[in-house]
Amino acid sequence: MSSQIDQIDRAILDVLSVDGRISVTDLAERVGLSKTPCHLRLKRLQATGYIIGFKAVLDRKKLGLNMVAFVEVKLDDTREVALRAFNDGVRKVPEIEMCHMIAGAFDYLLKVRTRNVEDYRRVLGEQVSTLPHVSSTSTHVSIQDVQDT
Repeated sequence: MSSQIDQIDRAILDVLSVDGRISVTDLAERVGLSKTPCHLRLKRLQATGYIIGFKAVLDRKKLGLNMVAFVEVKLDDTREVALRAFNDGVRKVPEIEMCHMIAGAFDYLLKVRTRNVEDYRRVLGEQVSTLPHVSSTSTHVSIQDVQDT
């Protein structure tokens, strides 16, 4: 099975990145294929890892999750075993939407979403600060989502 993609595959990926719920029939029409070849390409893109899943994008504000904070995290140990322990811990905190290892003045950047500042303070104190090997944190509160997808 080839892992190379062509212009039609890229067109399929472009359409799906905007509308992951589009029917195969509509997808085929949008990219200029008949249904069966489009479906086969879709399955190949999934099998070769270009498409890793589909998910619902939730309106976090309607769910009452109005506060976004970005947290710089410094670790006291950056050996591989410490990084794995931190990463495993992060995956257990549902309020952490994103976690990126960063090259620079700190080790990780977290995106944390909560209902309000009180909830954030609790998450920071009881969960983020107690993750393995955390030596310090610095919080930046978002005042407006300009683009968040």
